[in-house]
Amino acid sequence: MSNERRELLQTLTQGGWHQQCPVTVIGAAVMDMVVSADALPVRGGDVSAQMQGLHLGGCALNIAVALRQLGITSRNLLPVGEGVWAERLRSEMAQRGVSSDLQVGGEDNGWCLALVEPDGERTFISIDGIENQWQPEWLADVTPQSGLVYLSGYQLGARQGHVLVDWLLRLPEQVRVVLDIGPRIDVMAESLLQRLIRPGVILTLNQREAQHLGMQEDIAGFCQQLWLTTGQLVIVRCGGEGGYYFAGPEDHGWIAASQVKVVDSIGAGDSHSAGLLAGLALGLTASQSMTLANSIAGYVVSQAGGDCSPTLAQLLASEELNPR
Repeated sequence: MSNERRELLQTLTQGGWHQQCPVTVIGAAVMDMVVSADALPVRGGDVSAQMQGLHLGGCALNIAVALRQLGITSRNLLPVGEGVWAERLRSEMAQRGVSSDLQVGGEDNGWCLALVEPDGERTFISIDGIENQWQPEWLADVTPQSGLVYLSGYQLGARQGHVLVDWLLRLPEQVRVVLDIGPRIDVMAESLLQRLIRPGVILTLNQREAQHLGMQEDIAGFCQQLWLTTGQLVIVRCGGEGGYYFAGPEDHGWIAASQVKVVDSIGAGDSHSAGLLAGLALGLTASQSMTLANSIAGYVVSQAGGDCSPTLAQLLASEELNPR
């Protein structure tokens, strides 16, 4: 572990920073059924798999759980409906000290089958539920005037995603939106992407998503071009290699990843976004926020499931056991 990372985590663990702005998390709450398999089935085929467990899931719920672990207060707008999955969500969320301000009726929540291969790569099959049936009245009285708002491309690109997009575009300029476009970028309309990549939006992308937006070999130039449009922090996550951030001509660079043994990559992007949100809410610099995000993502991929974000004390202990 670098001296800078150690000092940052030690300071955070000792309470050297305090939340400076409100955080609003909007998106999905689902259950993840995680199974491990030697390989994915071919079309028409059949593979044997081993059940690993049921975990809290959904990008927004993963982030809400992680923020809670990190001591960050967030307002969570995660539709929780009526049915077997919804009741299980309420129960397990309560056990984690997490709640949602969107208790809605009419349909159950969805769930996700997560297939994990031996190298930790995961493939999702998502069954949609109430979490993707956004209605204008759900957000009628919800307009943050400042702070940070998290949104995922999973919901923005869904059938009722236009409700969230319209709401996003009406947010005051003082609100910074942290947008994780997500793996469905290749089925999102170009017109929608153009509406989302706008001033005031902090973008966090993985390599595949960045390449879809035109990144080739020049990661710095790619991030700078997006920054010229958004005027906000741009991040490209590169798995075990770390990630690159661009916050301005004088503030950009590469942040190394934590070196861990990957169990599965479920929740890797979500936990990174949670670390980023936490860092920004605490008033950390872009570089410090990226360092915190990398550390949390490294911890999560070394565990099973995506709902295993650490406390700051657990994170520091883990980093000290696995120095870079």
